[in-house]
Amino acid sequence: MRLKAEQLGTHLSQSILAPLYLVSGDETLLVQEAADAIRAAAFLQGYTEREILHVESSFDWNTVLTEANSLSLFAEKKIIEIRIANGKPGDKGSKVLQECAGKPTDDTLLLIITPKLEAATVRSKWVKAIEAHGALIQTWPVSPDQLPGWIGKRLQQAGIRADRQAVEILADRVEGNLLAAVQEIEKLKLLLPDGEVDGQTMSTVVADSARFNVFTLADKVLEGDPQAACRILRGLRDEGAEPAIILWALTRELRTLIRAGEALEKGDHLDWVLKDLGIWEKRKPLFKQTLRRLKLTRLKQMLRLAAGIDRAIKGIRIADPWDDLTTLLLMFCGTPTLQSGNLKLALSFPD
Repeated sequence: MRLKAEQLGTHLSQSILAPLYLVSGDETLLVQEAADAIRAAAFLQGYTEREILHVESSFDWNTVLTEANSLSLFAEKKIIEIRIANGKPGDKGSKVLQECAGKPTDDTLLLIITPKLEAATVRSKWVKAIEAHGALIQTWPVSPDQLPGWIGKRLQQAGIRADRQAVEILADRVEGNLLAAVQEIEKLKLLLPDGEVDGQTMSTVVADSARFNVFTLADKVLEGDPQAACRILRGLRDEGAEPAIILWALTRELRTLIRAGEALEKGDHLDWVLKDLGIWEKRKPLFKQTLRRLKLTRLKQMLRLAAGIDRAIKGIRIADPWDDLTTLLLMFCGTPTLQSGNLKLALSFPD
């Protein structure tokens, strides 16, 4: 079956869960919430063990079959969570997933998480097998036009009554970052016990109190300003920011740039491409500037570096994620990372 994200809650409230779920999308918050809902429903039905598998180039797909056929002594049921970073399991992975879909077991639930799937991938045999025997949930970005309505609904769910101006101020502040919007709403719940907020109060609450922030960092790398970008990154680290949040922001921009670059190679008009990708009008010049500066091959190389940083953050790869983030910033700015000036920027990062 194919479910919309908003239909998932109703489906999960039923007594019988599907044996397989595939959640895809590039909006981290929506993918995370869908996966969390599936895990929570599974736990209530006795799936008390969880095994997480990260699919990389050297991944052995036989591991999935082994895990599917083995349970610990302390659990009756388990979730096998398969995270496919590029959304493509390859020939071997495709066969394994088709086998799992065709022969589901009562004590194992497969949860597969991927970025947004390409149209060809959605039509592939492994996705069709999951759709036939389980559930496919594709999450989609919230467009600028939809964002105020999305925020208004979230505020209502949080028990906060906000006027139109307040909603529009918050929408403008987060610029499409749903995770930031949710964080601001959580802050509002703590600061506004009476549950009411108008435009003036919203402006005060969401005012950027931090000197350095992820939004500014993303803009500086798009502008190609290495000094400012490294200075902001240093400030974020000093303030205790999580590298995962910074990486998420940079990866989000990278994926957008790659999609735009691929569309340009097909002959599409850049303004229409950026509009279709949901880029805010005031940020379009930044994306145009970056696409003139960086070739598509370079952007894809940077995305591979971002995947390596993600593994370092998770402890799978031995490396300092902050050093790698510095390298990624310099690449973003179009600065050769081995020049002495860039090395000085990296070395100026305090321990």
